[in-house]
Amino acid sequence: MNNTVVLGVIGSDVHSVGNRILEYALTEAGFHVVNLGVMVSQEEFIDAAVETNAAAILVSSLYGHGELDCRGLRDKCIEAGIDDIILYVGGNLVIGKTPFDEVRNRFEEMGFNRVFPPGTPPETDISFLKQDIILNE
Repeated sequence: MNNTVVLGVIGSDVHSVGNRILEYALTEAGFHVVNLGVMVSQEEFIDAAVETNAAAILVSSLYGHGELDCRGLRDKCIEAGIDDIILYVGGNLVIGKTPFDEVRNRFEEMGFNRVFPPGTPPETDISFLKQDIILNE
């Protein structure tokens, strides 16, 4: 199993606590984590995934602009030759009180494999990630 994942906080978001918690939990679960930190561009995620032959890109956003920051990421992955990379996104992804099912649908339409609401325990991400990586191999 390819256990390399690229992790980061997209766009102009500087919220780092959840990112560090995920890094720790993923590392403890046996993943090789390439943590790009905060304020990461789509291109930086893709470059790191290509360079490390990552199985997945895990994007977080808490400042409410995730929808704008993530739009087009799957298309850029396809252009970079990593068409089938697993894409996860989680956090406070939109501004306002949009029902999460609607948020999930928007991000799935953008090509994300999994979409997680704020406060999702890392164990949930890890469980899905293990399943998705095995299915993707």
